[in-house]
Amino acid sequence: MPVPTHARATRWALVLLWVVPGLWATNYIIARLADGLIAPHALALGRWGVAALLLLPWAGRGLWARRAVVAREWQQLLVLGFLGMYICGAWVYVAGHSTTSTNIGLIYGITPMTIAVASTHLLHERMAPTQWAGVVMALVGLLVVIAKGDLQNLLAVRLSAGDLWILAAAASWTAYSILLQRWKSGLGPGERLVAIIIGALVVLLPATLVEAAFTTTPVWTTRATGLVLLAAAVPGVLSYGAYAFLQHRLGASRTALMLYLTPVYGALLAWLLLGEVPGWYHLAGAALILPSIWLATRQPAQPNSPGARAGSSPSE
Repeated sequence: MPVPTHARATRWALVLLWVVPGLWATNYIIARLADGLIAPHALALGRWGVAALLLLPWAGRGLWARRAVVAREWQQLLVLGFLGMYICGAWVYVAGHSTTSTNIGLIYGITPMTIAVASTHLLHERMAPTQWAGVVMALVGLLVVIAKGDLQNLLAVRLSAGDLWILAAAASWTAYSILLQRWKSGLGPGERLVAIIIGALVVLLPATLVEAAFTTTPVWTTRATGLVLLAAAVPGVLSYGAYAFLQHRLGASRTALMLYLTPVYGALLAWLLLGEVPGWYHLAGAALILPSIWLATRQPAQPNSPGARAGSSPSE
């Protein structure tokens, strides 16, 4: 008996939950590598400009055919672009000047809890007790890493300027995730992503011009071009497209749980690429976070619950 299309798609979504955080974590490395090489807003503008060029041949025709929908939803698209790609793009790169890629991943790790709480109240998604247990278990793992295994370190935490930029970006990502699910669209997933990117470019262009006029920006190099292309492809098109697909299949709260994995992947990438050696507490945190993702995602919402409907395909 063939597996129904929607069941196969859900299985793919559960696999992607473990893959996408690795793609996402590359952006934390890019933020650190870009320091002194390319200005933050220029990197964000280049990232999303190239992403739009990559996606337009695939989604451009459908987007043009639904231009009336774009005209109707343009304010939502602009807000989503501002929250999800301007703040969560340029501000992350600003933060990369004064904090570590590991810190970026760790602070972003608070967003699954905020998204899960907001989803239950604003999107009426339901989570089973085992799923909440997984959320709490992952949060404990995250705190172990932040505290470096010592409670006194947690109590004595002092945030740098870069950490504050990331806190703002994390709050913005929570808002983006909720609104992306709450605001239903007449556009297809790829078309909507391109339209949101265009909205982000509208905001990023003047900000980049101001950055170039009033700050000292590095001379453009081949390495800068490479970072732009990498940012556009991996934490850009692939990550955001997969995130939208995951929200569509699983709902905002369950999808958000994958962000707990980004500190783990981010620490590994920072170790391999930047020499930021992880400590034993990273392993301890990972030992809590990894099984918690399985625990929190193995039991789907009840079929008749609003959360199940939010994560279901319209064709089901």
